[in-house]
Amino acid sequence: MKNKNLIVLFILVGSFFSCEDLTEVNINPNGVQPELVNPNLIMPTILTETAKLYLNYGYQDIAGVVQHTQKDAWSSGHNDYDWSSQSWSSNYDILRNNALFYDRAVALDLEFHQGVALVMKAFNFGLITDLWSDAPYTNALKGEVGGTENILPAFDSQEVIYTGILADLETANTLLSKSKSEYSSIVSDVDVFYNGDPAKWRKMANSLALRYYMRISEKKPDVAKAGIEKIVGNAAQYPIILSNSDDATMSFPGTSSGTSWPANTVYDASGSNYRRIKMASTLVETLQNLEDPRIAVWANKVQVPLVVDETLPAGTDEIVDGKRLLSPDKVGNAVLDLDQEYVGLPPSFSALPSAYNLNPTPGQTSFNPHVSFLNDIYKQASGSLLKARLISAAEVNFILAEASLKGWATGDAKTMYEAGVKASMNTWGVGSSSDTYLANEGVAYNGSLEQIMEQKWIASWTAATESWFDFRRTGLPALQAGPAAKRQALPLRFYYMQDELNINSANANAALDKLEVTNFSQADGKNSAWSKPWLNQGTGKPW
Repeated sequence: MKNKNLIVLFILVGSFFSCEDLTEVNINPNGVQPELVNPNLIMPTILTETAKLYLNYGYQDIAGVVQHTQKDAWSSGHNDYDWSSQSWSSNYDILRNNALFYDRAVALDLEFHQGVALVMKAFNFGLITDLWSDAPYTNALKGEVGGTENILPAFDSQEVIYTGILADLETANTLLSKSKSEYSSIVSDVDVFYNGDPAKWRKMANSLALRYYMRISEKKPDVAKAGIEKIVGNAAQYPIILSNSDDATMSFPGTSSGTSWPANTVYDASGSNYRRIKMASTLVETLQNLEDPRIAVWANKVQVPLVVDETLPAGTDEIVDGKRLLSPDKVGNAVLDLDQEYVGLPPSFSALPSAYNLNPTPGQTSFNPHVSFLNDIYKQASGSLLKARLISAAEVNFILAEASLKGWATGDAKTMYEAGVKASMNTWGVGSSSDTYLANEGVAYNGSLEQIMEQKWIASWTAATESWFDFRRTGLPALQAGPAAKRQALPLRFYYMQDELNINSANANAALDKLEVTNFSQADGKNSAWSKPWLNQGTGKPW
């Protein structure tokens, strides 16, 4: 997503076709033939679209589910889980491009590109099964690849998909095990994650394997234990992300709406998308209780704090010295947050969240001065902290700390817990406060899974998908649905989209039959956000 990438791509296109005699081949004059395309032309699209899609999940509705954020307008999907038919078309579009990327890499014997393709295949199929449950996998993508028509593919089970993902990551580890000089055709600029560095891609592959082994740990503990111990016990053969410099991230150039941080005010002149997103009170109060310096990086202080003063004359409602002074009769039965620094929006507390804290301008165009806005950095189109974050050193260390608590041979849980906290603090520019923070009550290591998962939840800010998946697996943090939520429990999955149910009905219905209906599924039936997929069945989690 750098401007110079376009120049590189044009050069690549030119060099690729310069050796072809157009009188001898039948080439579409309006495009590049799939069977001839250079893999370096496809790679940027796969990486950028994956990163943007993943960020959109973790900064939008899933951030609402795990109570990182809430919205004060256009809020029902974000705050209340008012979902219905959720499309995976964008996910499979990426995978179709990735299949072509892989096939061309195989045809040209480009092992680096093959390894990258397998990592991205694992990441994207992992996201699909994590979000929807069973999904087309083994026979997916064949309607467009290899000339095989299969537009109604069967759905594979989550168990099969995770097994395939882990196998692909194992293969990728081998393919990416050479030094950069031993590969051919690497164009560093088209790799917006790692600048063509196979060692970093190898670490990403093995770190994702840790993620998915932990994902299946409740269902297949022996497999998860063996897989994680194999990786941790063979550091030379299975390097992993333990430093922030190896995090899988993508920055934004900010040159257009499509290449900018989402919900910025540079390309959204009204600023409404930025203005609607507020930090959830669940996260705000946790950060305040722990004296967490990251709160100042993520949120602004409330513009106009509220003060309720019993000594004021009845009917008092006025701004004095930047504070709104209220007599008790003006408050009535309203529930207020009188914090003078940071105020979050409670999760799904009302059908009209913009009215919270006596906002004088409730409604879709509200501007609530009594609830903290996100930090001004989130108004920008780009910035050093504005990155899509796919997997990080913080996450990896928390995975290893959790594995250690399970009694697996992954090292000292306290050391890895503290390394996870420090990695997140460094990510957000407050690393100098790490030692002080780790000594705070509630942060100082106490050997509990609750503490590890709380810090992992905090560290997943803007990458909240992992926190949702962790919550489903562990029930932690112990988040509760708000009173206006569609159900009085957090959801577990996305709905299969209606087109899939209509067009690929036999296979989709077979997948639905394997979901476990719960008390919260209610009128939705099996295709409910509250029906349990294989990962949750029989675990008693998260509820």
